[in-house]
Amino acid sequence: MTSELEQKDANYLAEYRNKNPWGLTVSIDLKNCNKDSMVDAEYIKQFVKDLCELIDMKRFGDTTVVNFGTNEKVSGFSMTQLIETSLISAHFANASRAIYLDVFSCKAFPPYKVAEFAKERFEASEYGININFRY
Repeated sequence: MTSELEQKDANYLAEYRNKNPWGLTVSIDLKNCNKDSMVDAEYIKQFVKDLCELIDMKRFGDTTVVNFGTNEKVSGFSMTQLIETSLISAHFANASRAIYLDVFSCKAFPPYKVAEFAKERFEASEYGININFRY
């Protein structure tokens, strides 16, 4: 991760401490992902395990990965992982090779570190990110 993104993370974490919200939601839209990893349930489960370790979140139970959808536009895996401080979820849209990842926690974590990690692991060409404090 570049120092610019590390600085953005530091700024968000400082603002989090200052404002003292209940939690933090980060939504990441990954584009042009590697299709092979998107359609591999075991790869997705390992990604979640590694992500939780990266941001120091304790998983609660197993990662659920379900492949469904009759509409080609939206069919693909959906994933949920309970964490002790809330939830990580994602939908993997096969047709567009997009991944929509959400991390919600009452424990602060570095948003851009998550986005860059996901981008790297799924070989996305780019991502969009939305960061919201929850009150």
